[in-house]
Amino acid sequence: MNIVAEESPCFVVYPTQTQAANTAKCWNWFKALDQQRDQGEPSIIAGITQTVINDYKLDAGKVYIAGLSAGGAMAIIMGTTYPDLYAAVGVHSGLPYAAAHDLPSALAAMRGNVPISGSKHKHVADARLQSIPIIVFHGDKDATVSPQNSEQLMAQSVPEVIFNQRNNKYDASKPIKPVVIVQEDQVPNGHRYTRTSHHDARGRSIAEHWMIHGAGHAWAGGNKSGTYTDGKGPDASREMMRFFSTQSHD
Repeated sequence: MNIVAEESPCFVVYPTQTQAANTAKCWNWFKALDQQRDQGEPSIIAGITQTVINDYKLDAGKVYIAGLSAGGAMAIIMGTTYPDLYAAVGVHSGLPYAAAHDLPSALAAMRGNVPISGSKHKHVADARLQSIPIIVFHGDKDATVSPQNSEQLMAQSVPEVIFNQRNNKYDASKPIKPVVIVQEDQVPNGHRYTRTSHHDARGRSIAEHWMIHGAGHAWAGGNKSGTYTDGKGPDASREMMRFFSTQSHD
C-alpha cells in the first residue's frame, strides 16, 4: 500500500488494535457496540480519519477505507455507519455488516453461517449499505473466513436497481438494473480469478467481487516476505486504488 500510495500519490493511514482490547489485536467487528456510529471502535477510527483530513488539508470527498479479515469486517462497518466520511470500501477476506453479535456467532459467521436476515442491525444496513461503492476480494480456499461471506457481502451491498443521474442528483423516476460483467482471467504464473463487476448507467463500476481460485486467507498480491500475503496475485492493493480513484463524494 505504501508503494501504491507513492505512485498515486495519496495518504495511507494504518490504525492498529491494542492487545488490551483484543488478545489477537483484531478489531472487535462482532460486538454490537462496535457496529454503531459514534460508539466503540468505529468512533475511534472515524476520529483518526477526520484528524488526518484536517491536519493535512486533504480532499474530504476522496477518503476510502479497506481491510483484511477482521479489518475487512471493520471496513464495511465503517462504510455503513459513516457513509458521509468514506466514499468507497475495500474488503479482503472479510465478513458482511452485522454478521455476528458476540464471539460464538462470530465463529459461526467465519464458517459461513451468516444469518444476516435475522440481524437486529439489518435495518441500518438496508438504509445505507447499497449506496456505498465496494470492492471485495476473497480466496475460494480460505479456511479461516469462508468465501460464502464475500457472496453474502455482495448480496447485502449491491443494489437491485440504480437510478439515472441528472445534475448530480439521482432521478428516482427512472430506476434501472446494474449492468453485470463477469470476467475470468489468470495472473501470469499465479492464481486464476473470477471478477464480477456491477456498473451504473454511466458505465462506472459501483461494485466488484474478485473470487481468487486456489487462494487462502491472505492479501492477494502482497509481498511474499510479509505475513498473510499471497504473491500469486491478483494485486488487490492496486485494484482497490484503481477502483477508489473512480469514486468520490460530490
